[in-house]
Amino acid sequence: MSKIVSGEEFTRAQKVKKWFRKYFFEGQHLEKDAVEELTKLPENPTFHDLLFIKHRKYVAMLIPFLLIHAVWWSSAIRYNFFRWYHDYWHMPVVMTLGAFVGGMTSEGAGAVAFPVMTLILHTAPSVARDFAIMLQSIGMTSALVCIVFMKVRIESRAVFLGTAGAVPGFIIGIHIVDPLMTGPQKKMLFVAIWTAFAFALALLNSQKKRPTYTKIPEFNFWKGSVLLLTGVIGGIFDSFAGSGIDVSIFSVVTLLFRVSEKTATPTTVVLKGVNAIFGFYYRAVMMGDVATDSWRYFAVTVPVASFFAPLGALIGSHFHRQVVAALVYVLEAATLVGFLLNGPSWQLLVCGTVIILIGCVFFHVLANLGARLMEHIESREKPSLCSNSAA
Repeated sequence: MSKIVSGEEFTRAQKVKKWFRKYFFEGQHLEKDAVEELTKLPENPTFHDLLFIKHRKYVAMLIPFLLIHAVWWSSAIRYNFFRWYHDYWHMPVVMTLGAFVGGMTSEGAGAVAFPVMTLILHTAPSVARDFAIMLQSIGMTSALVCIVFMKVRIESRAVFLGTAGAVPGFIIGIHIVDPLMTGPQKKMLFVAIWTAFAFALALLNSQKKRPTYTKIPEFNFWKGSVLLLTGVIGGIFDSFAGSGIDVSIFSVVTLLFRVSEKTATPTTVVLKGVNAIFGFYYRAVMMGDVATDSWRYFAVTVPVASFFAPLGALIGSHFHRQVVAALVYVLEAATLVGFLLNGPSWQLLVCGTVIILIGCVFFHVLANLGARLMEHIESREKPSLCSNSAA
């Protein structure tokens, strides 16, 4: 009897281990040359092989960490950043999680920073936006370096075309769209749009074992135009919330073009890092009106972001795509609850509900179009496969 019980327990433990390995240790999706380097690694590797091939992912984390901390510590000692921790300690604590989640998911650290600062700390949206952009220029860029150095697979065309649209979109948004909205309206719009996106992503992932691609299939002019236009819209969202280009591109490449979250997530991290640098430059240099609070929040949070964002990118690159999607659901649910607990006016609640419903319909249509595109591609591939097998 005891042997049977122990056998059942052993089987149960095996199932748990298999489940855990499937969802949390699925492995990285690397570029072809990186895979070839690992498979051809000699039995007695050289120091170079160990450093830049076998243990590449750990070196990838160390590079941005050491560079940024060297600059930060020398600056912090010279200008005494430490005196600001007494009043601005909240964001280093929050961004320990925020930067980690930002590097791991399609939503940058700004998706945590903006709602926390506006809904919980009641900071002005402009201060929260600038801080989010500035911090992501450090955290998401650190994750970018980590991803590129690890040679994790990304959709480079989405990065290039998304950025080409986001730059003018950000400039248009910062000068035209942002001044038209009040602080509460910005909070409502941020929460409503991302809640609708989370719903659409959950709906898509309810389809068990749906086929996905590692790159945008049959890339052509109209698909590039869609990415460019999406970049413009995402840049406008960035201009008032400090976050948007990443989720906008993520939604299009996953829902419409059916790219796997395993590829789409690091793609949006790289995209966000590039655009955060531009946003930081434009606000701090070209406009020159970044608030003092944003600078001080930024100064005390840099060490946290430069470590936890690439750590999130490293760990997230091993997760199953459904785990990455689940993290998005949790993040959006927490943001929605935070918004409701702040007691918004009934007008904002009505507007937010309408936007969520419209967003759900839009993303649902986008997902259906993606399904039709995928069926169209597969219907053309099947005859060629049949002819090849007949030959």
